[in-house]
Amino acid sequence: MSSQSEAKKRKFDSQQQEVYLSLWRTYDRLKALEDELFQSWDLTSQQYNVLRILQAASPKAVPTLQISHRLISRAPDITRMLDKLQERKLVSRLRSQEDRRTVLVEITPEGLELLEKLQEPVKALHISQLGHLTAADCTALCRLLQKSREPHEPPSGHW
Repeated sequence: MSSQSEAKKRKFDSQQQEVYLSLWRTYDRLKALEDELFQSWDLTSQQYNVLRILQAASPKAVPTLQISHRLISRAPDITRMLDKLQERKLVSRLRSQEDRRTVLVEITPEGLELLEKLQEPVKALHISQLGHLTAADCTALCRLLQKSREPHEPPSGHW
């Protein structure tokens, strides 16, 4: 049986389409669990990602543009996201002394405290999402996902 007739039998145009749609469906299911957790803390996953980036840099401040580049998924409006985090006193912003056009962002003690409170719930989330996979399954899946992304990411795109 040709691969084209196999694809028709499976109702996909190609194996690549089947893989892509499977990834999309998996993301959708796992993201729903993540959204539920973060909504209970009045956060989005991207806001959480920003806080983790700032936590890793702490006590240093990070330029807004660098935060934007390091996000796992791109944020269309980083300024608005930072506004919301600043309103909650989770981050603070200041102008760079060297270049007044650059805005630096740092995590506040309140932001660090929130991340501390979220540590166990996030760990439990990941177990509920993927805890049924073996360590070997996780290693293989990460390797294949990285291999899938490689030609489409800039060299600095790895985290």
